[in-house]
Amino acid sequence: MIVNGFKYSAVRAGIRKKDRLDLGLIYCEKPAVAAGVYTTSLVKAAPVLLDMERIRQGRAQAILVNSGVANACTGEIGMQAAFACSNLIAAALNIDENLVQIASTGVIGEQLPVEKIAAAVDTLVENLSPDSYEDVARAIMTTDTVPKTAERICSIGGREVKLFGMTKGAGMIMPNMATMLCFVMTDAAIAADVLQHHLSNGVKQSFNKITVDGDTSTNDTVLVLASCESGNPEIDGLDSEDSRIFAASLEDLLKDLALQIVADGEGATKLVTIKVKNARSEPDAEQAARTIANSSLVKTAFFGEDANWGRIIAALGRSGVEFDQNRVDIAFDDVVLVRDGLGFGTAAEARATEVLKQKTFTVTVDLKTGQAGSEVYTCDLSVDYIKINADYRS
Repeated sequence: MIVNGFKYSAVRAGIRKKDRLDLGLIYCEKPAVAAGVYTTSLVKAAPVLLDMERIRQGRAQAILVNSGVANACTGEIGMQAAFACSNLIAAALNIDENLVQIASTGVIGEQLPVEKIAAAVDTLVENLSPDSYEDVARAIMTTDTVPKTAERICSIGGREVKLFGMTKGAGMIMPNMATMLCFVMTDAAIAADVLQHHLSNGVKQSFNKITVDGDTSTNDTVLVLASCESGNPEIDGLDSEDSRIFAASLEDLLKDLALQIVADGEGATKLVTIKVKNARSEPDAEQAARTIANSSLVKTAFFGEDANWGRIIAALGRSGVEFDQNRVDIAFDDVVLVRDGLGFGTAAEARATEVLKQKTFTVTVDLKTGQAGSEVYTCDLSVDYIKINADYRS
């Protein structure tokens, strides 16, 4: 989708491998309204530290992103590298360096090869085009098997507003956020504080609801840039119908991208929704769902297509959530396996096994202790996950 005001470019800079796109640029022709959400890890990569400071102004005009090297745990040299790359792209675009956001993904602990990026900057800028967004989506991939993009169109104030997003992520996926990058471009006219509010809420309902392996990364970054080129009346508050329409479209886009990450989890063969209902509170429901979703035993059972509900209720038991085991129901899609803490036997397990053969299914756990609920999205844990991560740096 071509979003008014934006251009894109990607090149092969040879950051780790010579034969793949690994350096991307997203450029707005005018300074854009900007919002960002970043990793909550205490170990933050140099680009994250730089971006968190700059995003406070609510404006950005360019995003320079590389794959292959995370520029995390690289000390003062790493910070200098982040500033150097920022300065290089700002000079080439003739914009204020404080309007540049930097993002990196890849191996932790390696220094960023600034000289390779410097050698590629001129070509990167020369190749900017409104329709090169797919190249950037490929340039940010690491262990991803496919590029991940999504688009939405909504009507605000009688004008068509477009949203286009791209993301990467396949492993080290666990809220808060994941080893992921996400960039969303929109032509909506919107105030910076409103955009930040809607982004933060959208992330809570999307990227913070997914898990692949329970690990949190050092480089997580979600950015939204708004060119304000659609001609809609500016969205300057939270309570208007226009604001609600935009928020719903953004959240829907982010959830689409988040589910693409889980579906492409390293070695994953199944996308699974863990739904906990009738808990005492929403935090209880989410904690219970997340414990089940992160259980290696549960996830390997999904991979093996084994309807072993005992692993699910065992994970629930260590979640820290209060419930009565004699009231718990468990179902795979519409197949009830457990009623009031007791299994329905081999016939029900056989039907549940058929559900497990599907690529996508839902596990529903009814705690019967209240009225709150939550969902977490996960995948199975396969042999390939181990193979991918055992030699990730080689």
